[in-house]
Amino acid sequence: MESMGSLSVCVNQPSKFLCFSPCPQLWCRNWNWKSNKRSLTCFSSQKKIGFMDQILDYIEGGPKLRKWYGAPELLPKDGSLSEEDMSSVEDEVRDAVLVTDGDNEIGQMIILSLIIKRTRIKALVKDKRVAMEAFGTYVEPIAGDARDRSLLKKALSGVRAVICPNEGFISNLESWKGLQHVILLSQLSVYRGSSGVQAIVTANARKQAEQDESLVMASGIPYTIIRTGLLVNAPGGNQGFNFKEGCASQGKLSKEDAAFICVEALETVPQKGLIFEVVNGEKKVMDWKEWFATLIDKSEV
Repeated sequence: MESMGSLSVCVNQPSKFLCFSPCPQLWCRNWNWKSNKRSLTCFSSQKKIGFMDQILDYIEGGPKLRKWYGAPELLPKDGSLSEEDMSSVEDEVRDAVLVTDGDNEIGQMIILSLIIKRTRIKALVKDKRVAMEAFGTYVEPIAGDARDRSLLKKALSGVRAVICPNEGFISNLESWKGLQHVILLSQLSVYRGSSGVQAIVTANARKQAEQDESLVMASGIPYTIIRTGLLVNAPGGNQGFNFKEGCASQGKLSKEDAAFICVEALETVPQKGLIFEVVNGEKKVMDWKEWFATLIDKSEV
């Protein structure tokens, strides 16, 4: 359903998409659970929707959304890049952010948030073509085994920072030379706090998380390790936060909020490293850049 002056769209299925206008800040939405229909109306608003909704909105928006945002045409259908595009130059400008798992749910939320910030993005994915169809040329997808040295070298070419949304994607630190910042989303506190059968189930994940944190801390590259509580599927931006020591072993954190914090952490690079815990709580953060700067100052005293 469309109307002049504002755009309203009703969807007869629970799929999610965003109504974008030429100005990215003009949107809102409404969901009628009884009729299982969603109505979207565009008007001037500063209110942001959740990251997961945005990622699904973007994927379903497809070529039309890319056209509205002025993105270039999709890459060749075979998913290939020219030799010139893929060539590695020693003195190249490092302006990209690499997401180590573009197939991961939180990884996709991070990617969309970076797109909105107009960041140059590279992502490790399983299927390059699928990633290109989803993100267009906003993202340079790289498919293959992250443990492959040549692949990792290509992935890190031109990259200033790396965001790791889950465990198991950190290897071959020799290729990290030149990186300015590594951000690791870790559930180590959750794994350590589990017991009984749950502790057995998460034993491998705990071992991997411990290894990842150790590698990052020993890399010599400035790092931010975000130890979250149990990650849950809940709307982001609706709750505050709790950063108290020990909170992550018992509390929960929205996946959308976790993705948001990862992206905000990019703006403030610690001299050496920063580790903090976070779950949803009561504390409201009005200025994340200032909050990170204060936390870094306290940790380096």
